[in-house]
Amino acid sequence: MRLTQRLLVSLLAAALAVEAPTAYAQPQADNAGERERIERRDGGRRRGDREGRQGKQGKGQGGGQRRADREPGNLPLPPEVAALKPLSVMLGRPTDRGITLNVLADGALEGFAEYGTTAGRYERQTEAVSLPAGTPVEIELDGLKPDTAHFYRIRSRKPGETDFAAGPEHCFHTQRPPGSTFTFEIQGDSHPERAHQHDPAMYAQTLLAAAADRPDFYMTIGDDFSVDTLRSIDADAVERIYRSQRLFLGLVGHSSPLFLVNGNHEQAAACNLDGTPNNVAVWAQNARNRFFPQPAPDGFYSGDAEPVQFIGLLRDYYAWTWGDALFVVIDPYWHSPQPVDNVFGGGPKNRDMWAITLGDAQYRWLKETLQSSRAKYKFVFAHHVHGTGRGGIEQADLYEWGGRNKQGDWEFDRMRPGWELPIHQLMAKTGVTIFFQGHDHIFVRQELDGVVYQSLAEPADPNYVLYNKEAYRTGDALPNSGRVRVTVSPQKVGVEYVRTYLPQDATTEHPDGEVAFRYELLPPGSPRTTKAQP
Repeated sequence: MRLTQRLLVSLLAAALAVEAPTAYAQPQADNAGERERIERRDGGRRRGDREGRQGKQGKGQGGGQRRADREPGNLPLPPEVAALKPLSVMLGRPTDRGITLNVLADGALEGFAEYGTTAGRYERQTEAVSLPAGTPVEIELDGLKPDTAHFYRIRSRKPGETDFAAGPEHCFHTQRPPGSTFTFEIQGDSHPERAHQHDPAMYAQTLLAAAADRPDFYMTIGDDFSVDTLRSIDADAVERIYRSQRLFLGLVGHSSPLFLVNGNHEQAAACNLDGTPNNVAVWAQNARNRFFPQPAPDGFYSGDAEPVQFIGLLRDYYAWTWGDALFVVIDPYWHSPQPVDNVFGGGPKNRDMWAITLGDAQYRWLKETLQSSRAKYKFVFAHHVHGTGRGGIEQADLYEWGGRNKQGDWEFDRMRPGWELPIHQLMAKTGVTIFFQGHDHIFVRQELDGVVYQSLAEPADPNYVLYNKEAYRTGDALPNSGRVRVTVSPQKVGVEYVRTYLPQDATTEHPDGEVAFRYELLPPGSPRTTKAQP
């Protein structure tokens, strides 16, 4: 018997308009006596009418078949995104007393940040720094007040000008202490290289809606910087992808610090290293760390402390505490000796699933991080179980994640000597609340041994497809598109799937921004927490 959170679920859905059944869902109770409140409401659309008929089509477009629809570094920019091109700010590495501003100017500028704790009043400012054209510059704000909203703006001028022009004011919040209530939001794979799965205007719409919620931070789950469809590849081509995605994510990242999770299509992976600085793994990771300020081990964050030649610290796995929650990002791609999923440049996928691994150092760090944390809630993030495959809990008993091979034989002790438990069992034992994953391009909530497995939908699929549903034998499944909003309080965790619909597809009954699915999780030890059979 293990303690598990009680799931209080409200799913909103309605029958699809054309030849489509209601969105698939199989609510799971923690035990036979537990009740869940469930409502369904998920409207069909002109394009969304495909949702209920996606079997083979959804599997093909979301899974093995790949199309180079366009260069992901040269997307058309919606007006709101184009407005950020002259000067944009990406927040990262927030702590209790500081934050990093990554400032990118399209043309040469000089600038500084001014900031304070009251809107419109700036008690402090940084020194003016050079902002070379096209080169990100990091500005550190330190000495901030813990658990406080701070307001800032960038003042800049062109060479030869006397006055510094003031940019728009933005706001962020320093670390929340235990007992606080806060919100964070997360998106699934954005795949800007795939026209059939990514509409730039819709992506901007999703990000602007997230920004309006003012979450404490925003997260992506990987496959946001795909290099696989580039017609020719070099450092500049890879960098263009990160520049383009940065402009879009800047819609929310100017006020909500951004945390990235590595995906398979980034090709930022150990198997791609060749001992030189001229390879895709080095280009991708350096661009990622240059344009997005990600955490490295310090007094606030823990994580990967092993430098890699031509890169330095990877900043690929890391953890931090915020309010009553522990946040843990893990990554198999930089620690597996063979390709985890698709092979860069083409070729058959790796079938030795035991060769996919977090590695000894990351596993020891993960175990220590989960076991030593006193946080009420624990959230773990990875691109996918194993970093490849399809499904959620369907994959949780396999290989280093669950200990068994495909035939059901226990091989963990032999294949992972020195490891105490497989990853899933470690999460269950240490009280992980939710494991978040992407890769499958579908919203699904499942539960296993008290751990919720939350798969994330794409944020900008204009066809609203229900991809890869056949990989999920249980759970509550809904189609694209949207984002997930998570509210953490001392009393509970609330999770909401917020849909995005293009203006021509939204209706009065099913508007853009509707909450199509919600559930709540109570903390371990709550009087209302129930026990469940493992």
